[in-house]
Amino acid sequence: MKITALVENKSNGDFKPKHGLSLYIETQNHKILFDLGPDVTLFENSKRVGINLSQVDTVIISHGHTDHGGALKQFLQINHKAKIYVQRKAFEKHYSKFLFLKVDVGLDANLLSHGQIMLVDGNYKIDEEMYLFTVNSPPRYYSTANDALYTAGGKDDFSHEQNLVINGTKNVLIMGCGHSGIVNILEEATKYQPEVCIGGYHLYNPITKKGVADSLLEEIAKQMEKYQIQFYTCHCTGERAYEYLSGRVGDMRYLSCGTSIEM
Repeated sequence: MKITALVENKSNGDFKPKHGLSLYIETQNHKILFDLGPDVTLFENSKRVGINLSQVDTVIISHGHTDHGGALKQFLQINHKAKIYVQRKAFEKHYSKFLFLKVDVGLDANLLSHGQIMLVDGNYKIDEEMYLFTVNSPPRYYSTANDALYTAGGKDDFSHEQNLVINGTKNVLIMGCGHSGIVNILEEATKYQPEVCIGGYHLYNPITKKGVADSLLEEIAKQMEKYQIQFYTCHCTGERAYEYLSGRVGDMRYLSCGTSIEM
């Protein structure tokens, strides 16, 4: 398996950084995109590394925010075969609020009925290699960075968020923002026995530029230490949170744009 970060907040070398996430994953059976980033950055960076996105056969959109699925329309213009798995609720209205400002951060609902879109309700087995799962239990170690995020019905409960497990030489857990909480996601993923975990933890608010309290980071670190897992974090974890957690969790690295992992 080879995983390459095509969109991420920080750049490694010549790649263009962007607030968002897109991971290109090659397995024995599939060419996968996990998230698409917010805009054309995905296409610019894929050309730099020689990845042909028209050959992708599977797309996972982790949740209904534009920094993870904003490039969906452009992707559908160049790829006519990939199945795109997304939770049904991801196409509902999603907002970010700050003071009196209300910003639409949702996906393009006009694409909901596109023939390549595979709407999912909860957990879903794609094939013997890939599984999608959601977290429905009451959140523990809640990140206050989520407080600015809403749906049309009120505070976002992130029931539109899904995570991916890929079975291979090593079982890999991949999440987008981890809005449901890294601790809760890890607990739900235990049944899949992941050995590698990749994704953001949403411990930083990009609008207010504020991270969560050290007391929360300490509690999260205590829980993460229980797992014999290689962690790669990125995107919305935040630099201060990364420095704190990587100092406590034995095997944690930052996955910046342009970096590849092989296993």
